[in-house]
Amino acid sequence: MRANTLIMIVLAGIFGVLAVVLVNIWLAGQRNALAQSNGVQASSVVVAAMPLKFGDALSADKLREIPWPAGAVPAGSFKTVKEAMAGSGARQALQAISANEPILATKITGPGQRATLSAVLSEGMKAVSIRVNDVLGVAGFVFPGDRVDVLLTRTTRGEDGADKSFVDVLLQSVKVLAVDQVADESKDNPQVVKAVTVEVSTKDAQKLTLAAGAGQLSLALRQAAGSRGEVNER
Repeated sequence: MRANTLIMIVLAGIFGVLAVVLVNIWLAGQRNALAQSNGVQASSVVVAAMPLKFGDALSADKLREIPWPAGAVPAGSFKTVKEAMAGSGARQALQAISANEPILATKITGPGQRATLSAVLSEGMKAVSIRVNDVLGVAGFVFPGDRVDVLLTRTTRGEDGADKSFVDVLLQSVKVLAVDQVADESKDNPQVVKAVTVEVSTKDAQKLTLAAGAGQLSLALRQAAGSRGEVNER
């Protein structure tokens, strides 16, 4: 009896100590969680309440506010729907915006402005249109937002009097702004087009304009993530 009693006392002591240790660990975890929650200041960000496409006008029913950590608020975002709708005139989406995606100033127009190509252009860039057909336009599989190389095909007469044709890569990784008169990047239905509008610098705009009269321009579609230049030969 004495041995059994001693064993029971020892076991009770061990379980008691273990219970105290577990409770202390749990309380410490609760304190850390409370400290972290108190240390992070809450803010809010305006997001799209529904998918928006190029040209859609923003309204209160298409936007909503969600909680957001103050230290991780995206640059150019809005804290309240009232702030996003402020100004004289409605704002329009400049690109496709998914549901619950933050509304950024770079993705929408200013108050009262229309969603036009001039609003989409980057600082110092120009929009130039290239005439294409079902072959030169990569069979209609070039869409707004894609990256393409512009090729120039021309024929010259050599010293021996024979005509020689060759192709030069005129520009690389050029952003497509619009296909015909469609600038919506959510467009995904291939179709034969007559013109493709690209975003280029002033110098490259001069090259395109001159090349259009010197030969035939065509496009080469690049990989979605491929924006680096390549060394090419004639």
